[in-house]
Amino acid sequence: MKQKHYWGILLLSGCVTLSMATLAWTDEDERWEHERGEHGFIQQTAGVSPVSNPAYKTECSACHFAYPAGFLPERSWVKIMNNLDDHFGENAELNAQTKVEIENYLRGHAADRIPNRFGRSILRSVDAGATPLRISETGYFQHKHREIPSRMVAGNPKVGSFSNCLSCHSMADRGSFDEHGVSIPGFGRWED
Repeated sequence: MKQKHYWGILLLSGCVTLSMATLAWTDEDERWEHERGEHGFIQQTAGVSPVSNPAYKTECSACHFAYPAGFLPERSWVKIMNNLDDHFGENAELNAQTKVEIENYLRGHAADRIPNRFGRSILRSVDAGATPLRISETGYFQHKHREIPSRMVAGNPKVGSFSNCLSCHSMADRGSFDEHGVSIPGFGRWED
């Protein structure tokens, strides 16, 4: 009887340990990594929806990559859209109808409006009172790019800055920012 009791306690302890390890692993996975679809294939980076609004795509892509709305919280997009006359040193003002359409799209698809892992990861990486205006200011972005030397990006004339997503993430316009598909111009495939 004592031996059965011993094995029962051992089995229970093993199950509890395994459960705790799984919860810890899941939390870390949800915080920083990618969602995997059926058969383990990587889907869009943890729920990053590619840009689907034609006005946003047209207007913003005229000067830079049209960043997925899920990269910032709603309050950030509102502040950006309300300061288009000084958009990072440029005048990017829009007519009223286009501005409203784009702002509504960005607000509706922001990190805090789309309930998925990626949005939660972005939000956890931004202080509650903070309103980042640059995606590169979020803790999530900084965590994901922490091992890449500045000389490979900012010091690389083929890239220029960390805001030039398409130079290294060739499928960024389709919502894929998978680290396994990164190729840094002049340096090749990135392996961390």
